[in-house]
Amino acid sequence: MPAVNWLSVTESLLFVAGDAGLTLKQLAQVLEVEEFEAAGVIEELKERYEKEEDRGIVLIELAGTYQLATKKEHASYLKKLTEQSQPQTLSQAALETLAIIAYKQPITRAEIEDIRGVKTESALHTLSSKGLIKEAGRSESPGRPILYGTTREFLDCFGLKDVTELPPLSGELAFSDSEEMDLFFEQFEQE
Repeated sequence: MPAVNWLSVTESLLFVAGDAGLTLKQLAQVLEVEEFEAAGVIEELKERYEKEEDRGIVLIELAGTYQLATKKEHASYLKKLTEQSQPQTLSQAALETLAIIAYKQPITRAEIEDIRGVKTESALHTLSSKGLIKEAGRSESPGRPILYGTTREFLDCFGLKDVTELPPLSGELAFSDSEEMDLFFEQFEQE
């Protein structure tokens, strides 16, 4: 059995952790080593990033967590990338879920699933990661499930001042009606 490359494993863990980062305690638990050993791995990895000038990332510590970050000297290039207009696309499931949340907010996942008739966990994750929905509190029902609502980013995407400007629906929410869906998504798909 080959020896474990702790630097490689730690780099992978930090990459997956993203902006949340990892504390020494978390890293030590995952690697199944003592915290001082995890600190040694972090320090060695940090030194390697600093020594290797052809690397585009660094290892930083923020508020007791370690995370990978881009080098400051690359900021102008990163800014250009983020400023480029890239069309955001959502799956049909995510669009349907977003429409339900927009019109019925605040709403629980179970209520969304009752309307759609299928699981919505993946769609909720996608919408949340794109900043279109957020947790809007907790329901008073048993288990106190999360209530979802739309965000300011949602309003900006659709050019709305508030949700009262959403196009009216005829009758009860009939999200299978393609005409209503087209009306709702027209603005989003044009961007």
